[in-house]
Amino acid sequence: MWPDVEAELVAWLKAQLNVRHLTDLPTNLTEVLPINQVQRIGGDDDSIRLDRALVTVDSYAADRAAASLLARRTRDKLVNQLRGVQTAAAVFGRVSTLSAPAWRPYENPNLRRMGATYEIYFHPVS
Repeated sequence: MWPDVEAELVAWLKAQLNVRHLTDLPTNLTEVLPINQVQRIGGDDDSIRLDRALVTVDSYAADRAAASLLARRTRDKLVNQLRGVQTAAAVFGRVSTLSAPAWRPYENPNLRRMGATYEIYFHPVS
């Protein structure tokens, strides 16, 4: 069975950045900043073993500078350190940036959001 790439990335990024990571935003978002939202938005597989996930990461913080810093730190971890990592369920391969961290509007004026999209290759451990 294919691993849940969102769950694997949330756990790994949380350990790497010591910041809250999740897939669904909490109702009290402004009270728990900074935070990264990780979501798979598509991709495909080779019908055998290799999955190619398109993953978006939105970084939320109280101000633009903090959101930008979190987004850039996340990009650094994903692009430069995820390749070769084995978690309980997945082994990660090539990671590339499809859309670099950039300003994304958000309806709440009390926070700022920067987002990026990545192409992440992985396969199950066994």
